[in-house]
Amino acid sequence: MSTIKIVLTGAAGFIGSNLAARLIDDGHEVIGVDNFLTGQRDNLAYLRTLSRFTFIEHDVIEPLSIAGDVDWIMHFASPASPPRYLRHPVETLRVNSEGTRHLLELARDKGAQFFLASTSEIYGNPDVHPQPESYCGYVNPIGARSCYNEAKRYAEALTTTMSRQYDIPIRIIRIFNTFGPRMDLKDGRVITNFIHQIQSGQPLTVYGDGSQTRSFQYIDDLLEGIVRLMDVPYGQPVNLGNPEEYSILEIARMTRELMGSQAPIEYRPLPEDDPRRRKPDISRARQLLGWEPRVRLRDALAHTIRYYQGQPQGQLIHGMGDL
Repeated sequence: MSTIKIVLTGAAGFIGSNLAARLIDDGHEVIGVDNFLTGQRDNLAYLRTLSRFTFIEHDVIEPLSIAGDVDWIMHFASPASPPRYLRHPVETLRVNSEGTRHLLELARDKGAQFFLASTSEIYGNPDVHPQPESYCGYVNPIGARSCYNEAKRYAEALTTTMSRQYDIPIRIIRIFNTFGPRMDLKDGRVITNFIHQIQSGQPLTVYGDGSQTRSFQYIDDLLEGIVRLMDVPYGQPVNLGNPEEYSILEIARMTRELMGSQAPIEYRPLPEDDPRRRKPDISRARQLLGWEPRVRLRDALAHTIRYYQGQPQGQLIHGMGDL
């Protein structure tokens, strides 16, 4: 891939900040955009030292103006953990609806390609396992979590429809549970919850009986899949996730072991519409991209723990399930 100019929304978020660094390392120019609703200013500290990174503080529910030519618009802006999107439900709906429309219009005006970060949450509480891209999902359209999963479903519909009508080249990824450095310890996701709870001497909170499963991938594997898809002209959704399935209870015990902790496990009621199983079918990514996760969960978890052991602790958000 030759040097390109990329507008990246959600640049101060966990995935966005890591993606910006990867794209710049690959020799590209990145214009980061964020309104800091859930993004962290600290995530931009390293990026701001790089000559090929510039930043615009902006909320993309309003039209975005960019000077000059642009090769890609990459839309990664949205609250993504249950505590965050349940705290900001209207904003979550708007950034994935109005925000997606404005950015697609910008891509059309610039003659740029458009990249949408969607989510495994569009599959809801699935009755097909593992989940292929052809599965349409089992989603409660009026439940508390609908502000996120229905917003992402709409974003996919809008992206594919505008692509057909206006001939905008698009990519869509459905991101399954991803973790690693630069996640916010306060955002209520399961792995950062466990790390924080052990660091602060609290019990590990597990929702339901802990038998619900997730498939956790390391951030570097996700970034590799994103970069590979940019080089492939394919406009249908692609699952990016780790097909290795672990129960939440297994993750709690593994985190406790790696941190040398004897913290007790405290069980709490399962949140509304919390998926029982989540595992991607990555056949499409394997065939199109030659991609599959390479980092073993235990190694990725150990690296992430070491990262957070060197970070200041924040206040944990409880009671919002296991993203």
